[in-house]
Amino acid sequence: MAKILIVDDAEFLRVRISKMLSGDGHEIVEAENGARAVEQYKIIHPDLVLMDITMPEMDGLSALKAIRSYDPKARIIMLTALGQESVVLEAIKSGARDFIVKPFERERVINAISKILG
Repeated sequence: MAKILIVDDAEFLRVRISKMLSGDGHEIVEAENGARAVEQYKIIHPDLVLMDITMPEMDGLSALKAIRSYDPKARIIMLTALGQESVVLEAIKSGARDFIVKPFERERVINAISKILG
């Protein structure tokens, strides 16, 4: 299965997604903000990143750009709240492969991951 980096400042959300994906056999690594996500990416080279947009220290858009400049082939799915359409558009232009609107259903997350990992 895949190594997936989950990035969100809300611990409960990281735990929820971790349980969802580790139950399917994925290896999960977590980061609580964008700066930590960039550090973790360079260490573990995950197959996929699920990343929130709004976070302290470094937001998801900045982290997306930093990760993609380090690894142009990075596969990143953005997690977003309703009403962040302009930021989502910028994320897609910056190389995000997909986005998932919170609150999300398990099937939406699994389908997005399957589509990107092939």
